[in-house]
Amino acid sequence: MLPSLVFPYNDPEGTMLPHLQAILPDLKVHFGRAYICPPLNTRQNITLMAQLEADDFFTIFPLDRPMPVGEHFAHLYLNAALIAQPDEILHLAYIDRLSFALEGDYREQFLAEVDSLTLEALPLIFQRSPAAWATHPQNYARLEGFVTQIGEQLFGKSLDYGWCHLVVRAGELKEVMPKVTHAGLSMVAEMVLQMQHHLQTREVDWLAWEDPFLMGRDPLEMKAEREQSLDEYEKRLSYCLPMVEALAQFSKSRNLK
Repeated sequence: MLPSLVFPYNDPEGTMLPHLQAILPDLKVHFGRAYICPPLNTRQNITLMAQLEADDFFTIFPLDRPMPVGEHFAHLYLNAALIAQPDEILHLAYIDRLSFALEGDYREQFLAEVDSLTLEALPLIFQRSPAAWATHPQNYARLEGFVTQIGEQLFGKSLDYGWCHLVVRAGELKEVMPKVTHAGLSMVAEMVLQMQHHLQTREVDWLAWEDPFLMGRDPLEMKAEREQSLDEYEKRLSYCLPMVEALAQFSKSRNLK
């Protein structure tokens, strides 16, 4: 059985559709299906939705009301886990990261990693390598790295709690999702906490910073802009601080048992 993709498809303007169309031939060779969850604003793009709905590669879980990002993701992940076979391998990813990996120099590396995975290797986080982190703005790396450092102190493992690509057996994801409570993006850290006792990791270069590629910008210029942006600091803090709180609470509850 081929693995499946799971990604939230937030694309109200249809800007990611050409990228999705470009990588779709590769996706259909290496994955059996894609479970996606367009939010309400994307569902209102009738032309885009008609193309997705006409392709049986996609299993669509639509949202009928606006949701916080964490609730949106949780809705998608739980529904995918419920409909999939228990031993189905699920790649929880993002369309922008997939497009960057497959449309550029990392295509062969990415596909080789996908094809190499077996159930015995799961659950697994594809983590950003030092080379991949070096392409990101420093404020991204510092704040998310701080969460990783807290996890190392509390649990003795170096994990990317703000992961970009997580691979898990559907049956385990079905057990994990009811334990996730955060409505914001910090819920991805809660997922890691539930699996970290046997979570494996691989560092990969294909998780380099994708934004300059997608926006057609000079990477160094854009990186410098983001590093000076107060809005970017606030955005990262808005999920990194709740992640730290989740780690501390999980550690405390574990110590009380």
